[in-house]
Amino acid sequence: MFVLIVGCGRVGSMLARSMMRDGHTVSCLDQDPESHARVEVGLDGGWEELGGSFTVGAALETRALETAGIKQADAFVAATNGDNTNIVIAQIARKRYRVDTVIARILDPLRAEWYSQQGMHTICPTSVSVGMLENEIRAAASTGNGD
Repeated sequence: MFVLIVGCGRVGSMLARSMMRDGHTVSCLDQDPESHARVEVGLDGGWEELGGSFTVGAALETRALETAGIKQADAFVAATNGDNTNIVIAQIARKRYRVDTVIARILDPLRAEWYSQQGMHTICPTSVSVGMLENEIRAAASTGNGD
């Protein structure tokens, strides 16, 4: 599977390495050239030597998306640090380029829920974190460790 990840911060770079280890072809797009180094952390070789590709460019520019391989993408992940950018590029990937699997990381739980209801596949790390924290607090309270 060809996976295009836009935004190679902590989340995007870790996902890119994971997908490559699983045998997928992975392309990354980020406007910060320094993000390339983040993708290579913990690898046994260079990102490109291992089959990955990296494009420096703005997520909202179709030329950058096309250079990164959006026309060939089977999966597209919008993982920039901006909800608005992720929402827009996810819609572009889905509607203009007809990528089969499009996932947008959206930090705002209310926006993530609304866009999910509109048919966009969203992941909300904020909601996931709150759920995990709630579970830990409830577990501590049920065992009496929260006194």
